[in-house]
Amino acid sequence: MARIESDPCRDLVEEGDRDRALSLAFAPEDCRADLAALYAFNVEVARVRDQISQPLPGEIRLQWWRDVIAGGATEDAAAGGGEAGHPVASRLVDAIARHQLPVAAFDRMLEARIFDLYDDPMPSRENFEAYAGETASTLIMLAATILSPRDADAIADAAGHAGVAQTAAGVLRLLPIHRARRQVFLPADILAAAGCSTEELIAGESEAAARAVAAMVAFGREHVEKARRHFADIPKPVRAAFLPALLATPYLNRIERSGAEVLRHPPDVSAPRKAFHYWRSMRR
Repeated sequence: MARIESDPCRDLVEEGDRDRALSLAFAPEDCRADLAALYAFNVEVARVRDQISQPLPGEIRLQWWRDVIAGGATEDAAAGGGEAGHPVASRLVDAIARHQLPVAAFDRMLEARIFDLYDDPMPSRENFEAYAGETASTLIMLAATILSPRDADAIADAAGHAGVAQTAAGVLRLLPIHRARRQVFLPADILAAAGCSTEELIAGESEAAARAVAAMVAFGREHVEKARRHFADIPKPVRAAFLPALLATPYLNRIERSGAEVLRHPPDVSAPRKAFHYWRSMRR
């Protein structure tokens, strides 16, 4: 009986990002391996904060990724020895070369991820939109380039709004983790409008914290609606890149219904429900 070899990139995405892992089944088969490498890279950089106790080692790790992507460690990354032989790095370097993915986009993503390493406040909605744009929206654009480079430029506006909506839902679902380490991603101006201080949100026991959650849900929905206006015009070859972001709607619906409970127990969407959302979106 033939031995089935595991795919380290896909395994990592299955473990760390189930929404994107499920979306791979809706992408063309010849794109799945490179999409898995891209999404595995995102898992790696998104979880750096979870693996450190001080910011400096995190910054060093992000710089390592910059060096690999920029080409300074390309030969070592592909060689297969020690940390330089990181399986995700090797596969990502291959995908970047194969699809001529812009190195500058990865650099902006890594620069934005430095914010994750510190406990600084998110100053405003505009800052949040910029952060989401350089992380989630950029990831959508890179995935679209893998799927169909000639169509990628046409979806920039949709990717921008979809990425913000996805990030808004994501930070709400991560509230228990962020509160435990006294990190606040909700913009300060949204907190102020809700009459909620940073300390009240971290404590999670006041009506003010519930109002802040509701305000963030409304903010996320604004971007869902803006992204939806563009969706009919998104070329079908790149729609698979948008599937994980489209789950912002069911996530925000569940968060709204759970109210302040999201501060302690974030709601999820079942895998069959996610698959149905993906299937329906691909058929439109």
